[in-house]
Amino acid sequence: MSEFRNVTLVKKANVYFEGRVTSRTVIFDSGCKKTLGIMLPGDYEFSTGSPELMEIMSGELDVLLPGKTEWQAVKGGESFDVPGDSVFKLRVKEIVDYCCSFIG
Repeated sequence: MSEFRNVTLVKKANVYFEGRVTSRTVIFDSGCKKTLGIMLPGDYEFSTGSPELMEIMSGELDVLLPGKTEWQAVKGGESFDVPGDSVFKLRVKEIVDYCCSFIG
């Protein structure tokens, strides 16, 4: 889906890593939440409470998912799942435009 209709957009930005990762929260009528954001090149570690689907709209990164020992390359048009209550690492190679869906 390339656009969202009938949503609430939270004005306040989510800012991480001294502004190198930013996003905005989108809330759907159903209560479902997503964030739309940008990540600048760098190495990052995130923790999550609920499972997430990370869709990479453009750019390129490597992800190290919980319980894995090998980094996985992900580029624009691809996605990956992150389990809930976990920590994952990213190596962003070029500016990444992403959509994160919170599941559950």
